[in-house]
Amino acid sequence: MTSLWGGRFEGGPAEALARLSVSVQFDWRLAPYDLLGSKAHARVLHRAGLLSDDELGKLLGALDELRAEVEAGTFTPELSDEDVHTALERGLLEKLGTLGGKLRAGRSRNDQVATDLRLYLRDHARTVVRDLAGLEDALLGQAAQHLDTPAPGMTHLQHAQPVLFAHQLLAHVQAFARDVHRLRDWDLRASVSPLGSGALAGSSLPVDPISTAAELGFGSAAPNSMDAVSDRDFVAEFLFCAALLGVHLSRLGEEVVLWNTTEFGWVTLDDAYSTGSSIMPQKKNPDIAELARGKAGRLIGHVTGQLAMLKGLPLTYDRDMQESQEPSFDAVETLLVVLPAMSGMIATMTVHADVLERSAPLGFALATDVAELLVKNGVPFREAHEAVGQLVQHCTATGLDLHEVDDEALQKVSPHLTADIRSVLDVRGALAARAGHGGTAPVRVAEQLEALRIEVAAHEHWAAATPA
Repeated sequence: MTSLWGGRFEGGPAEALARLSVSVQFDWRLAPYDLLGSKAHARVLHRAGLLSDDELGKLLGALDELRAEVEAGTFTPELSDEDVHTALERGLLEKLGTLGGKLRAGRSRNDQVATDLRLYLRDHARTVVRDLAGLEDALLGQAAQHLDTPAPGMTHLQHAQPVLFAHQLLAHVQAFARDVHRLRDWDLRASVSPLGSGALAGSSLPVDPISTAAELGFGSAAPNSMDAVSDRDFVAEFLFCAALLGVHLSRLGEEVVLWNTTEFGWVTLDDAYSTGSSIMPQKKNPDIAELARGKAGRLIGHVTGQLAMLKGLPLTYDRDMQESQEPSFDAVETLLVVLPAMSGMIATMTVHADVLERSAPLGFALATDVAELLVKNGVPFREAHEAVGQLVQHCTATGLDLHEVDDEALQKVSPHLTADIRSVLDVRGALAARAGHGGTAPVRVAEQLEALRIEVAAHEHWAAATPA
């Protein structure tokens, strides 16, 4: 058994302790990042005069071999390996003998795992953004096809005012764009290297945390070694970003579920992105949208669990922090499963523009336009609101729509209501009238679409870049 500790112990750990302590079954995901850190650390030891040129060459060669074997799956952890660090040191010892043990000088598993996890999350944040940009592109594609499609805009899930369907699709893109902004902003704070902090106090060996940070693509080295090994803010913040992204995916999923119902009939999902029933042969279910809703709860749970774990820990490293890893891995893997599925579902769904257009004026959705016309005619909005409310009440009682009320009945409802209100009882006119900044007028929505195309292209560019 290769162990990174135990010199002061007379016996090995109890089986129950070993089973609780072992983490290699999940932290093996950190192996590529641990090997990157080991190469940077080897160079630091060489510059400090603790490794000869020949020893450095052999170590770097063995680390490269080990990385290739890890990637190929020919080197894997064993049951006796406690964690990823132990497994990889075993691999070095097998290749180099005692020379492999020299690499441990000047570092601790405490600063190693903090570094590895930052590297993993910074790398995978870009993968998440790449897939999120794919969903944004799918929404932009649907919006481009529906720049002239009126739809019912809703509040409280009740018809409120007409909007362009493209406007509603782009509202989701705006939320996802904020998710990208958060991840990019998070990355700036996560770009701090803990390597060189040792267990908690730094090292008496002449290691150089600043050069190590630069080699690993970090913006700086941690200024306080105690904070460096105990900080998991970057995990909690990443999990929050993931949870809020999950909430936005859930909201889009909920809308797709509604749009796909017989009652709404706004969209039909492609067969490739739907499932059926084991008993009802006619069913076509929006499982992707529903699973997106469900996964949001999982992501929210990760951030709350992380905060609860961290809230009572004293400085510096405590083994509780091992619980930072699995939620991080699961959050990443959950998003990387959900995002491509959502992208495909959105890109391939058929939007029934005729249904949307017929539904747009229902529920007296043009009532606000009547009230605003009265305001333009000098009526205080309080009075205008009351008059139009009474008109809606009259229409409800008589079974008429707003434009079907005759002039005499309008005047009976309110003297403010004259025949000219019919001039605004037109969906397309109502849409065009909302041409203020951020409004649903076709000209404004087209501008928003173009601006978002530029922004999403920037998201894709950032996702493709190496962390630095």
